[in-house]
Amino acid sequence: MRHFYRWFTAIILFTTTLTLFGGTSLAADDDNVFRVGMEAGYPPFNWTQQDDSNGAVPIEGSKEFAGGYDVEMAKKIAEGLGKELVIVKTSWDGLPPALTSGKIDAIIAGMSPTEERRKAIDFTEAYHDASLVIMVKKGSPYEHATSLKDFAGAKLTAQMGTLHYDAIDQIEGVQKELAMGDFPEMRVALDSGIIDGYVSESVEGKTAKKVNPNFVAVEFTKENGFQQSEADSTAAIGLRKGSELREDINKILADIPVSERESIMNKAIDQQPDTSNDLSWFGWVMKIAKENWPMFLRGAGMTLFISILGTIIGTAIGMGIGIFRAIPTPKKAGKNFFYKLLNGLFSIYIEIFRGTPMIVQSMVIYYGLAQAFGINMNRTLAAVLIVSINTGAYMTEIVRGGIFSVDKGQFEAAQAIGMTHFQTMRHVVIPQVIRNILPATGNEFVINIKDTSVLNVIAVSELFFSAKTVAGANFRFFETFFIICVIYFVMTFLVTQILRYIERRMDQPKKYYAPYANQMQVQKIEQE
Repeated sequence: MRHFYRWFTAIILFTTTLTLFGGTSLAADDDNVFRVGMEAGYPPFNWTQQDDSNGAVPIEGSKEFAGGYDVEMAKKIAEGLGKELVIVKTSWDGLPPALTSGKIDAIIAGMSPTEERRKAIDFTEAYHDASLVIMVKKGSPYEHATSLKDFAGAKLTAQMGTLHYDAIDQIEGVQKELAMGDFPEMRVALDSGIIDGYVSESVEGKTAKKVNPNFVAVEFTKENGFQQSEADSTAAIGLRKGSELREDINKILADIPVSERESIMNKAIDQQPDTSNDLSWFGWVMKIAKENWPMFLRGAGMTLFISILGTIIGTAIGMGIGIFRAIPTPKKAGKNFFYKLLNGLFSIYIEIFRGTPMIVQSMVIYYGLAQAFGINMNRTLAAVLIVSINTGAYMTEIVRGGIFSVDKGQFEAAQAIGMTHFQTMRHVVIPQVIRNILPATGNEFVINIKDTSVLNVIAVSELFFSAKTVAGANFRFFETFFIICVIYFVMTFLVTQILRYIERRMDQPKKYYAPYANQMQVQKIEQE
């Protein structure tokens, strides 16, 4: 068991050092860098690709590249500012908090400068003009619609947090469906018949028709269409309130003629990922796996990395707090005060992290700490921290249960031969607790492998985030997520088998334990 303690301590020190070192080395600001946030999944404005063809720019923290109209505009602005361009891939919901928390310098993602958004961030002059359309399928009752009134009774949706979704309210009698996360998701919903249409803009409509010839963009005259303000029909660059970059960027934009912008957009439409291949379902699965296996492999590696570190550090947290809470209540007033104070703080920590979703904790820790305290944390460090403290809250109670499962007589026997509480815990109780909690710890590990998927909200390149990227580029959600479903299952199955092997090794000699039917290790009652 001494070897176990040494190895366990070494692993904790190594993982903690590695995590902190990785975080501090990447969190520094650089004034010579222009960090631009975008979805990299909204063709033709921006998309993700596997190489640097057509002038694509590397995405920070990954092996992929970003291309599209927004990227070309970002390159021109970075050149005008005399800075190096860095593309930061972030989900649409994460763009505003990423900007206000200082993780990016600008949002260039086809974002309209609405009045609601202007309350939180500033915008430059428009760099793109567009009008709203409704995308429907060929042959649907709405294909030949000419007025918003023709969509009475139709099931429509739009992207979450956009003016497109608010514009649906202008249609009387429409069935407004829940907003969706991104355009690829809406295209799949429309193709599968879940919705009758979605509100988009003219350029995205051209892209959708190119991807799926069965789509039709219904356009309207000014009198019969959506009533939009000038701000609603344009896209501008989002900046932090009072940013010094605003004036310089406006000058750069003013030097780019409208004809050149249209040329860039038309080029982006031609260069966007081609998904028009007529393949069977199995053919698509093989094509996606063949073309994107490096991304899936890196995503799976990141998922395992975060899960392993999070489980190890979380177990250490749980072990420390669990052992502390098993200490007999001190009788001296001073010690008793600090014991109760720490116990109270630990209780608050456990209740908060067990009582809130990990996805909310991710947003609060990654973006909230940056906004409130200026703590600019590396994404991977934040991911490991979030999983670790979340796991620690659960492991604390698991360890406490493991300690209580040890027979009280063992404590009394140890005390009778003169052992202190620390000696009793170290030499008698903890070795049994480690074995007792091993199945529950394994469950936490498996849960962590799956729960890392929620970290996509802070743009960590784990497996689910990688799959969203691929699905966003090829619009094949079913085939793409079927592949990662298999990968998740393989990872969790292997982990389960490895943990069961470790349990069997620790259970020797077998006559003392019944590992699966009796995980608390109560000795079997001999049958007469």
